[in-house]
This record gives sequence, structure tokens and C-alpha cells, in this order.
Amino acid sequence: MRIKNIEQVISPPAPHMVGDGFRVHNFIPGSYPMDMERMSPFILMDYNSKVVIKPSDQPKGVGVHPHRGFETVSIAYHGKIAHHDSAGNSGVIGEGEVQWMTAASGILHKEYHELEFSKKGGDFQMVQLWVNLPAKYKMTSPKYQAITREMMPKVELPDNGGTVEVISGRYQDVAGAASTFTPIHLFNVKINQGAKAFFGFPSAFNTGLLVVEGSIRINGTDTAPTDHFVLFRNDGEEFSIQADEKSVVLVLSGEPIPEPVAAAGPFVMNTRAELRQAYEDVNSGKFGYLED
Repeated sequence: MRIKNIEQVISPPAPHMVGDGFRVHNFIPGSYPMDMERMSPFILMDYNSKVVIKPSDQPKGVGVHPHRGFETVSIAYHGKIAHHDSAGNSGVIGEGEVQWMTAASGILHKEYHELEFSKKGGDFQMVQLWVNLPAKYKMTSPKYQAITREMMPKVELPDNGGTVEVISGRYQDVAGAASTFTPIHLFNVKINQGAKAFFGFPSAFNTGLLVVEGSIRINGTDTAPTDHFVLFRNDGEEFSIQADEKSVVLVLSGEPIPEPVAAAGPFVMNTRAELRQAYEDVNSGKFGYLED
């Protein structure tokens, strides 16, 4: 097997607000070369690096907005996120948990800091990914996969080195908790200082990692500190990470979707005509109703 080499270690872009509750670094799509195609099927990554939320009786977040044509994957590291949608679904994403929402044919959605967390305040840190859907699945019915800590399969690293939480795909012989429409590997790696973990993905898969906490060394040479994203070349299969200090790393790798991408706001389709139809469908009430 060949080593998967690093293409670029990317510093966090300047943050911006999504709604009034999420202060995010937009790694995907971001500065060159991180457009929507480069990390396909991952077409967006908003990273809310760790911030302290001041106590508030009025939870902050993002009001009602539509989605069509893709999935959102929300991973909570610190704090809690509440959500509601136009299909009557609601819930809370707690620390260490994941919500995998298939928007597909269309849904209205809102998300915000959970009420009790908002009242107390505290550390808040999360990642939201947008995962593209192939054309044949873009108009399937919306669904949710709520993945709690108890549901998350875990692989123990040797010599008390830490754990790999398998959100989707497969690590060693352990399958992830989430079902996916295309091959997607998504792991939370919690690795102790000095420990090493090895990963292998097909060379054609787009692969990256986000250092959520700590600092790591990749393939024994390149260093990536907290809040940095590592983009790998499509030139090999295997790489290793070693923790210079106790670290948390989000590893993502997926098979690219070889289809045109037409994106506008909250819609990701294949053609401009499909985007126009999405706006018409929202405006005519076909996505249902959700009170702001």
C-alpha cells in the first residue's frame, strides 16, 4: 500500500456568523483548492471552533430555512443543539452525539442552542457537514438518523492509545452507526499523547481531517495544530496520525460523486432548472410549514 500524502494544511478561515448562534469557519467551500468538487461528496464544512456562550434566556441559532438535494451531518463536541422541522421532527443533539439529516426532496428546518444549555451558557463547539446526494436520490423522502453516544461503535487503539468512534463507513472490522447513500467514512478519533492510529482509504476517495483539539503529526512528519484542516492528495491509500498532545480529530473520506453541482443558498442540485424548481416549490408551500 502507498502512503497518502498531504496536499495542504489549511488554517481556519476568518469566522462568520450563521444566524445569531453559530460562529463558524467555512473550510468547504473555502479558499483554493477547497471548492464543492474538491472534497466531494462533502460539499460544505462549517466548523464552530470552541467558544464560550454567554447565558441567555432566549436561545440563539438559525431560524426557519429550507434544504433540498443533500444531507446535513451535525456533530456536537461541546454544548447542545436543539432542532425542529416541517415534518414534525424535533430533538436535541448532545455532546458527543451526531444528527444525520437527509433533506433530499425538501424540508424546512431550524436549529439553535438547547434551552437549558442556553440559560447556563458554557463551551460550545460543533461541526456541520453537507453531504451531497447523487441525482437519483435527491428527491427521495427526508429522514433522520439520531446517533447517541451509546449507539456509536468504538474501536480501542492499542496500548491505551484512545478510541476511534465510527460514525459511518468502516474502521478495521467495525461498521459505523449511520447508513449512507454513497461510500462515506466518518470517524471521531480521540487519541492520547504519543499514541498513533493508522487509516486506509482508496486513493480515489477525497480525504481530509480536522483537528478539533490538540496537535497531531501526520505520516511522522507534517504537523497540524488545533482548528486546522488537512487535505490529502489522491495519490495513495494509507496514512498515520500521532498525537503530540491529547487530541480529537475528525477524519472524513468519501467516494466522489461524478455529477455536475448546481448550488444556490440552501439547495444543491444538478442543474439551474432544478434550483429554480426548488425555489418555486418552497414559495408555493410544498416544503410544509414551520413556525419561526
